Amino acid sequence: QVQLVESGGGLAQAGGSLRLSCAASGRTFNSYYVGWFRQAPGKEREFVAGVIWSGSITYYSDSVKGRFTISRDNAKNTVYLQMNSLKPEDTAVYYCAATRRALPSNYANSSEYGTWGQGTQVTVSS
Repeated sequence: QVQLVESGGGLAQAGGSLRLSCAASGRTFNSYYVGWFRQAPGKEREFVAGVIWSGSITYYSDSVKGRFTISRDNAKNTVYLQMNSLKPEDTAVYYCAATRRALPSNYANSSEYGTWGQGTQVTVSS
């Protein structure tokens, strides 16, 4: 069973950058589809980005498209989320999640994912 641990969160100024990492244990991680979600206080968890096992196909929410980049290094069992041009509305707890499906039928739906990390806080000041 894969386990996920996020890191890289912290405080950034608007317009700045952060890179989140999602480190996985388990030999079969390179076959999993991985997504990043976020949840701000008082709001529902929302999809941010996703990547298939090879890294060749990625998906983004409209709110982060052009600013965030998801990538993965299967040799290191790690998925990254590079966040540029940060905005105060990006403030949230960020979670990575994984599913054994090559591509979930609805990759933006959190119920498609069976494994979750503990989350990492990202705070963007104006």
